[in-house]
Amino acid sequence: MEIEKIFEVLLYAVPSLITGMIAYYFFKEHTKNEDGRRRFLLHKDMQVQSMPLRLQAYERMALFLERISPNKLVVRVRPTSSNKEDYESLLVANIEQEFEHNLSQQIYVSDECWNIINAAKNATIQLIRKASLLEKTNTASKLQEVLLTEMMEKRAPSDAALSYIKNEVGEMW
Repeated sequence: MEIEKIFEVLLYAVPSLITGMIAYYFFKEHTKNEDGRRRFLLHKDMQVQSMPLRLQAYERMALFLERISPNKLVVRVRPTSSNKEDYESLLVANIEQEFEHNLSQQIYVSDECWNIINAAKNATIQLIRKASLLEKTNTASKLQEVLLTEMMEKRAPSDAALSYIKNEVGEMW
């Protein structure tokens, strides 16, 4: 008789346990899906809000690269004296100041893009320093002339970085 009672209790308990486990599984999956949906919507909203900031950062970095292009830099920044070392320092200081002004933009651009921009800045500074070391550059106006002539013959380091920025912005759409 005892076995019949246990069997009867199991007959009622097993379907209840199975129903409870199925309900728990479905509730768990539903909660997981809802959480994923909320995260997706939040991520989507964040992207919509951050897109203008990212585009503005790319615009500012493009402007920075245009401003440090040697042929535009030497036209904009005039020598204050005939000393070529003073002019070289003035050009480098101008590039560094522009860079520091845009330093915060690195949080909105990709790491690879930032590294390319940084490399273009350093290459431009190196180009100015090399031009200053040439024997034919003995005055500030001669340094200005050499830099302008050199830029007619080859591309500025900032041109490659600018192309990279354009590609990266194009991929955002």
